[in-house]
Amino acid sequence: MARKTKAKTPPPFNVALVGQAGRLGYEAMLFVASLREKSPGFAGRVLIAEPQPGPLWSKDPRIDGDVRDALVSMGAEIVPFDSQHFGEVYPYGNKIEMLSALPADTPFVFFDSDTLITGDLAAVPFDFAYPTASLRREGTWPQLELYGPGYTEIWKSLYDKFGLDFDSSLDLSEPDEYWQRYLYFNAGFFFGACPHVFGAKFLEYALAIRDDAPAALVCQSLDPWLDQVALPLVIHALGGGRDSAVHDHLDGPVSCHYRLLPLLYARESEAVIATLEEIAAPNKVKKVLKGYDPIKRMVFQGRGAKVRALFDQDDMPRREQAIRNRIKSNGFWMR
Repeated sequence: MARKTKAKTPPPFNVALVGQAGRLGYEAMLFVASLREKSPGFAGRVLIAEPQPGPLWSKDPRIDGDVRDALVSMGAEIVPFDSQHFGEVYPYGNKIEMLSALPADTPFVFFDSDTLITGDLAAVPFDFAYPTASLRREGTWPQLELYGPGYTEIWKSLYDKFGLDFDSSLDLSEPDEYWQRYLYFNAGFFFGACPHVFGAKFLEYALAIRDDAPAALVCQSLDPWLDQVALPLVIHALGGGRDSAVHDHLDGPVSCHYRLLPLLYARESEAVIATLEEIAAPNKVKKVLKGYDPIKRMVFQGRGAKVRALFDQDDMPRREQAIRNRIKSNGFWMR
């Protein structure tokens, strides 16, 4: 069993996220605005990794000009990177390829752009020698087939492929063949001691799984799950795991991975909604954010409040798909 990390003052670290044309650029604005508002003591660099035009993109993926200007005015730095392996056919690969463009030998925390900072990030007890990632996830992969391999066979085949100790990754408090027994993360946040070391292993494992998957994965889809299949293997290989004090802070009082604005209004706390509406209110920010229709309608034109009214916060559907279906059936789904 992996060790429980102790609270400690983390070394200086950078925050990184991916930004590009369209939704991710506007989400990056909300992220940076929330970080500046809720974590004024954070002294690290905020790095917005931006994919550059190239053969793996049919359109220019760079951040729109007014959004770029807004990000820079809030103190973020735009860091370009080239897409060599994924691009638009698998945009989740951006979070893998961008790591090599970040400053080497400096601890980093990656966040998905659809995240708000809601507390003091500088006070989170990161232990960069013990990497981990988000545990706010459902059992989305693998999807077991009748008469097909089970969780143990599928996951063990991956650990064996890379010469990793499978047994030490298991949570033995969970029953055999239950998905939470196996190391599985959401890639909404992850961190490590060096982005180049982390990124090199992430890329190696992701490409090897994509291009030469073990036979036990024959029935499994890797789109869009490839990054989340490779991520626990990377974390395990680098000496990390699930037992970290960070999980008491991120995806909790310090950050919220809301995923999409309709889901934010449907299921997140009143404090998260208040944070969103507070950071979007200044005129110079609002003027830019109105360029993205879901933000304009959800935040500024009151559609988010209508989504909120569809749900009893004390009796929420257990599955995300049920939440999505209710929003869609009422005509409020946007992304």
